[in-house]
Amino acid sequence: MNGVLTACRRALGAQFSGRMLLLSLAPLLLALALWGVAMWLGLQPLLDWLHGMFADYGGFETSGSMLEMVGLGMLKVMVVPLVAIVLLLPLMIGSALLFVGVAAMPAIEAHVGKRQFPGLAKKEGGSFFGSVAINLGSTAVFALLWLFTLPLYAVPPLAWLVQASLWAWVTSRVMSYDALAAHASEAERLDLMRRRRPALLAIGFTSGLAGALPGIVWMGGAVLSIVLFPILALVSLWLYVMIFLFAGLWFQYYCLQALEELRAEAVTQPA
Repeated sequence: MNGVLTACRRALGAQFSGRMLLLSLAPLLLALALWGVAMWLGLQPLLDWLHGMFADYGGFETSGSMLEMVGLGMLKVMVVPLVAIVLLLPLMIGSALLFVGVAAMPAIEAHVGKRQFPGLAKKEGGSFFGSVAINLGSTAVFALLWLFTLPLYAVPPLAWLVQASLWAWVTSRVMSYDALAAHASEAERLDLMRRRRPALLAIGFTSGLAGALPGIVWMGGAVLSIVLFPILALVSLWLYVMIFLFAGLWFQYYCLQALEELRAEAVTQPA
């Protein structure tokens, strides 16, 4: 656990350095460009389509009754934007994770490796396409599980914990791969992910506690006013990028330290 805390301290110190703030611009601008255009062109058509579907198939009556049962009847007038959030939020989280993994993590690995672990040999056990594949596959599973946990929003503390657990799973898979892609061999990466799984999940869960907050803020904005809906969505997207960037740094410091220890252990073991 000392390694986890040491890596967290290093990540906090690096998060707000000039280099890391500049590095955050690439995934942030990519995400904002994608979702800014998507919101501008597609938000109103999506809301209109959902409104028509609810009107045609009795969705307003059904959703109103369900919300009344859990004491959230005041939300029935906002059911369409809330459903839009349900559809868009996992996609926004996934895009932020993908952009950080593809655009930022290679630079983070090079920066941390050069400054903190200059003697650590690179075995190139990962690849760009491997990173994209694990990002897309893990995000798809995350989005599906996230949708199944939506009823838990009726109990916000429970929803927060469950979503943090989902974040722990997805970030430990994606960030561990990206953090070890250049330095570890495939065998070393798999060995570390098996040995250090509790610590990796702990880092992911702690990051996930913060990562669940933007979605709650976004939902609150949709309830307050439809005018705030796209603005808070983009603010939430910025928060996702920054949280993923910090998580990436935390995983990077921890994984390279763990890799260094693994190789030192292999050297000291008798033949």
